[in-house]
Formats: sequence, C-alpha cells, structure tokens
Amino acid sequence: MRTVLVVDDEPRILEVVRDYLVEAGYRVIVATNGADTLMRVRSDMPDLIILDLGLPDRDGLDITREIRRSHTVPIIMLTARTDEVDRVVGLELGADDYISKPFSPRELTARVRGVFRRMDELTAAPTEGFLHASDLTIDLDRRHVSIAGRPIELTATEFDLLVALARTPGRVYTRSQMLEVVHGVAIESYERAIDSHVKNIRRKIELDPHNPRYLTTVHGVGYRFKADIDA
Repeated sequence: MRTVLVVDDEPRILEVVRDYLVEAGYRVIVATNGADTLMRVRSDMPDLIILDLGLPDRDGLDITREIRRSHTVPIIMLTARTDEVDRVVGLELGADDYISKPFSPRELTARVRGVFRRMDELTAAPTEGFLHASDLTIDLDRRHVSIAGRPIELTATEFDLLVALARTPGRVYTRSQMLEVVHGVAIESYERAIDSHVKNIRRKIELDPHNPRYLTTVHGVGYRFKADIDA
C-alpha cells in the first residue's frame, strides 16, 4: 500500500483529501505545519507528498527546498496563491505538479493515481539498460543519471521527461506532448510547468544552462534532445 503524506493546516481539507485517498486505496498520513512535515518525511518515508504552500509556520516553498536536499519523492503542491510566479518557483524547486485551491478532490486523486501509474509502468518494464550521450549516462533500470560519473539527483518527473527526450534524439516535443509523458494527458493550463521542469534539468545536467549542450529549445515549438544517444 502506497503512503501519501497530506500537508495542510485546514482540518476540513485534510479530512476530505484523506477520505478520497483512503477510498482510492492509499495509506494516508497528515501534517499541519512545516516542522511536522519534515519529521513525517524522515520517519514515514512517504511515496508521495501533497503539500500546501500556505502553512502557518513555514512557507511551503522553503519546505519543498529542504525536502529536495535529500529526497526525490514526488510532490504535488496545493496553493491558493493567484500569482503564477509562486507556482513556477515551486516547480523550479523540484515540485512535480501543482493544483490550485479551490480544487476537486477527484482531480487531485486522479493526479496521485497518475504519478503512481507511471511509477508502476516503469517498474514493470523489462530491463532496458543505459542511454549514453557524451559524458551523460542514464541508467533506465535504477533511474539514475550521472555526468562524467558524478551522480545527478532528478525528481521523478524530471527523469521521465529527460528519458522521453533522450530516447528519440533530434525529435522535437511540444509542451503538450511532454505533458502527456508526465500526466498522461495534455492540460493547457499546465504547459508552463514544462518550462520549469526543463529549466531544472538543464541546471543539473548542463555545464552552461544558458547555452545547453543536451536539452535545446526549438523556439515557438518546444524542446529536443540534441546529442546523439548510444544505447
């Protein structure tokens, strides 16, 4: 049974989200503030975190940043903030997705299912080995990435996007197509999230993120993996 950590300081939201997720077959643990969240992450090792950005003691963006220092667990942000900058910053810090308040518990549950479905598909896939491009190595089975032997920590979403692009070097992916990779469906309002994920990947794998060697932009269209891949 997968464990989902739900973080929110509003009891009614915790109750509703917990009920929906338990009904969907997940074990649910909850936290109402930043300190409790970090303790739960360390002690319970959840498989996914649903994190409200507006907590009473600490900003959710700071919590995301701290979690990402040592964990790649998928994070779905909940936010009542209307400023798109906050959502983009959260994605750039390593959150995998966001959903705005007020939200549909059914939609949130569907997002959680989508994350776990992708994880299951990758786990069930036959042994695939490695992809190599210059000094970049992608271990498909262990979901590890390294540059010249140095390990690179990618979130689950960042890894999925990188693999999708690297498997077909030279092919141009639109943002909509990249969303289908990570969500199973293209959602126009979330296409901006792809830019944040790509920015994160570049920051981690490129020597000069502003002049990328691997993940290049095709202006007006989307992105492609530029280097030749040796399987």
